[in-house]
Amino acid sequence: MNPTNDTAPAASPALAELAARITGVVLTPEDDGYDEERSGYQAGYSHRPSVIVGAASAADVVAAVRYARAHGLPVSVQSTGHGLAAATDGGLLISTRRMDEVRVDAEARTAWAGAGVLCGQVVEEAAPYGLAPVNGSSPGVGVVGFTLGGGLGILGREFGYASDHVRAVELVTADGELRRVSGTCEPELFRALLGGGHGLGVVTGLELGLVPVERVYGGQLVFGADLVDEALAAYLAWTEDLPGALTSSVGLIAYPDVPAMPPHLRGRYLAHIRIAYTGTAEDGERLVAPLRAVGPRVADTLRDMPYAESHTIHQDPTTPHAYDGDSVLLSGLDVDALRAVAALTGPDAPLMTVVQLNHLGGALAQGGGSVGHRGARYLLRLLSPLDGTDVAAARALHAEVRGVPAPWAVGRSVNFLFGDHGDKAADAYEEPVRRRLAAAKAAYDPENLFRA
Repeated sequence: MNPTNDTAPAASPALAELAARITGVVLTPEDDGYDEERSGYQAGYSHRPSVIVGAASAADVVAAVRYARAHGLPVSVQSTGHGLAAATDGGLLISTRRMDEVRVDAEARTAWAGAGVLCGQVVEEAAPYGLAPVNGSSPGVGVVGFTLGGGLGILGREFGYASDHVRAVELVTADGELRRVSGTCEPELFRALLGGGHGLGVVTGLELGLVPVERVYGGQLVFGADLVDEALAAYLAWTEDLPGALTSSVGLIAYPDVPAMPPHLRGRYLAHIRIAYTGTAEDGERLVAPLRAVGPRVADTLRDMPYAESHTIHQDPTTPHAYDGDSVLLSGLDVDALRAVAALTGPDAPLMTVVQLNHLGGALAQGGGSVGHRGARYLLRLLSPLDGTDVAAARALHAEVRGVPAPWAVGRSVNFLFGDHGDKAADAYEEPVRRRLAAAKAAYDPENLFRA
């Protein structure tokens, strides 16, 4: 086998045989639908494979992996493409978006999510039973990719990472075998998948534990440019003493002055404090009082809501767009450093950069699997749109911003590295975890069939 050979003859007998065995679709660059199939939410980078298998079942994935192995083709996987890092040229791309089955077992408090399932689908299916997954802020993110990278949820401080709630993983490994692994069946592979799972196989589905959450107190407090410095100081002080049931972040956005921007945002610089709390609304009001004391808000959307409406807390964009991003996990942070980050990325920045600071700790600091740097207190996330922007310019600004909190830096978050960062992703894990992940890769994919 030669996994570096990334060409496949179009319309070859072998490819025709593969297509005959697939219940989904098989596409080459000459076929209608090829561009649509390889495109995802991340419009800045796209895979350009020699062959795409749009899998509709685990059997399709098995057939695709066996074909790739037999013909020396490296394999990449895409569901929604939100977190696309290194786009591949050539090889075989397995698109899993058709594998969108969700099954909820209310009695066992579990859900089965196929490889193409979106987080919002599980929220919707679990809600009638008073249950919820540990999901992120965007309902359009794929469950599998989110979870394999750890999965920082909007209730993370109370329930930990999404990967902490995985009961079993079904995947096809490089030998073309479909496996179901768990804490008792191939536990080392299972452990590696939970937070470090990219590149170890093609996951066809997950069994997830659900949590008993029906409603939350949540929303945003939004402050204008004149109060950004005060809001940042108040936020850092506020996070010093919070119950684990409250998870929050602060986002800094200098909105462009363009006609496409909603009038209430156009050309403004705003600090968005996002809050999700499973305690009572009365306690929530008491807890956020120090933040409201900062001053008048541009918006105050805090309310008691059904968990099925929790996606309204962050109001993440839903339209595909081009972006590049980086992150840094921090053991601490002071207000001077945070204000310096704001100064570098605010209205006077050379290019638009969205900043988000997540408050970590609580249950996120506990658990097993392969999530890196669980002891981090904050996560600083940077994201720059690429439309009309040079990637090198975005990377240079991100590097400058990451340098500000360098005294507290402990590593990166693998779920928030957008674009190809090469070996920089290695610092997403401590050395013992890196060794364990390398051992799993050597055992299950020694020829590097799967590219992540």
